[in-house]
Amino acid sequence: MTFKLPTTEQLIEAGDDLGMDLTAGYANEIREYIRPFVDAYNLVGTLPDYLPEVKYPRTPGYRPQGDENKYGAWYVKTTIEGAKRGKLAGKTVAIKDTMAIAGVPMMNGASILEGYVPDIDATVVTRLLDAGATILGKSVCEYFSFAGGSVTSANGPVSSPRNPGHTPGGSSTGAAALAAAGEVDIAMGGDQAGSIRIPASHSGVVGLKPTFGLVPYTGIMAIEATIDHAGPLTADVATNALALEVLAGEDGLDTRQTNVKTAPYRKALAQGVKDLRIGILKEGFGNPDSEPGVDSVVRAAAKQMAKLGAKVEEVSIPWYHYGVPIWAPVTLEGSYHLVLVNNGDGKNTGGVHQSSLIKALSNWPNRANEFPHTITVAMLLAHYSDQNYHGTYYAKAQNLRRRLRAEIDTALTNHDVLLLPTTAMTTTKIPEPNVPLPQYLEHSWRNITNTCQLNLTGHPGISVPCGLSDGKPVGLQFIGKHWEESTLYRAAHTYEQSVDWKKLGATKRKGGGKRK
Repeated sequence: MTFKLPTTEQLIEAGDDLGMDLTAGYANEIREYIRPFVDAYNLVGTLPDYLPEVKYPRTPGYRPQGDENKYGAWYVKTTIEGAKRGKLAGKTVAIKDTMAIAGVPMMNGASILEGYVPDIDATVVTRLLDAGATILGKSVCEYFSFAGGSVTSANGPVSSPRNPGHTPGGSSTGAAALAAAGEVDIAMGGDQAGSIRIPASHSGVVGLKPTFGLVPYTGIMAIEATIDHAGPLTADVATNALALEVLAGEDGLDTRQTNVKTAPYRKALAQGVKDLRIGILKEGFGNPDSEPGVDSVVRAAAKQMAKLGAKVEEVSIPWYHYGVPIWAPVTLEGSYHLVLVNNGDGKNTGGVHQSSLIKALSNWPNRANEFPHTITVAMLLAHYSDQNYHGTYYAKAQNLRRRLRAEIDTALTNHDVLLLPTTAMTTTKIPEPNVPLPQYLEHSWRNITNTCQLNLTGHPGISVPCGLSDGKPVGLQFIGKHWEESTLYRAAHTYEQSVDWKKLGATKRKGGGKRK
């Protein structure tokens, strides 16, 4: 591809777009002056790209059908063998289809990206393989990972193995289903409003959203660079902690990683919770969208923690209720610019940029009618706000998120962890695609009210199964201080080991993921 010198007419048109009145003579002078810049662009175009090394052989894989994909959770199946030795030797992994695997298709649930094949491995992919894991394929996710239900993916709906016909939760829909079904030991998820913790809650598995920046986001398709997180979903806490030991730490490429603090997370599992200070977050219960059964099950879990030796008391963070209002401008306007204006690759940032993804996504204006309602509604509102209010609401919301972070930090000065329902409700039936717009959107977005706050504040959060309400899994969410995932694992593992898993409707797994 050659970078062409713009014509005088093109410069005048560009000026019109920018509110500049250019005369033909002035535009022609500019045209002559910028010739060396055009040469510079063309030189950049001829140089070989500088991308991370792809270390392990693989095949493109295939689209599984029928009994091989009975929950609709797999997008592509392949087999990529990692190192012969390592912490994850013998462990199998599914990679969320937002994460690049060189030579294997990636579409992020979006019809307009079907056929795109990345040319790099995401850092998390390389780390899993370096640790000896075997990757079995890519899991289905929602369209641009912008929904918490299971109706937007161009690959079709994913059904919960625990509650057939119901959503496993999203946007990491396939990841949760595969973890719940025991088809993999570790399923990688992404979380911008709860998309790891929501499906963990609805599917009865363990899901961790780590501290912002703990797990590198290099090679993962983003929504908004200030809220993007990646982390593992597993059947048990021990395997989750093992996975994080492999995933955590700076990669030298992701510029969002600063002063990262890691730990040998599994060491915390045997510490128990004696004298651990737990704050029951008042604002997580009794809200308009809260199901009484969910609140009851989670409060029972809090009592169980007290019986185990923790010091449990109620705590209030009134600003927690402002989570969704603050999250909305940040996420809607941020994703509008990153995904649509910049074709999936943010500017003014360092790190690894995937020009192949930019090219693949750049045709979206010709296929925007393929967007599901979630993308259409979100991008229309974001475009309207951007054009009429010039980013001022985005800017103020970014400021207010610091206040929210401070409020949670204050609550954590007197408590080691906070406790609340992961989602205020249990899984719901997957609606038909042609349901009325309000029902479609409610199914897709209603379950973020207890989770999106942590995407704004960067605090780590883990969801662990804690019971059933009307036969559906309920998730218990622990919130911790920044970089203190060990404390979350300590609380979650102690609780997990203390309960009768038969009553939770799940098969207990322990000892690093092997079935008991």
